[in-house]
Amino acid sequence: MNLQQKIYKRLLEVPKGQITTYGALAKAVGLKNGQRVVGQIMNKNPYPVIIPCHRVVMSTGKIGGYAYGEHVKTKMLNDEGIQIKNGRIVNLKNILYRF
Repeated sequence: MNLQQKIYKRLLEVPKGQITTYGALAKAVGLKNGQRVVGQIMNKNPYPVIIPCHRVVMSTGKIGGYAYGEHVKTKMLNDEGIQIKNGRIVNLKNILYRF
């Protein structure tokens, strides 16, 4: 299994209504300081409907980028019950998935 597959497999564990961070996902697959690598892999996700890359946010609570635009990511997260205010996740610690 290559790195991309490992990352996607771990991301599939994150349920609707919860999020993870780029850094936490990197650590979950054994990458130290691999946030950028995770971001690059998320950006190239060929299966955004299946692999929920919209559930990966920045550790600061900012929603971060999305290949289809931040407004689409915001809507998808809102549709899953995640509140966003001024581009940041509300109650980040309460909805953060722990690997």
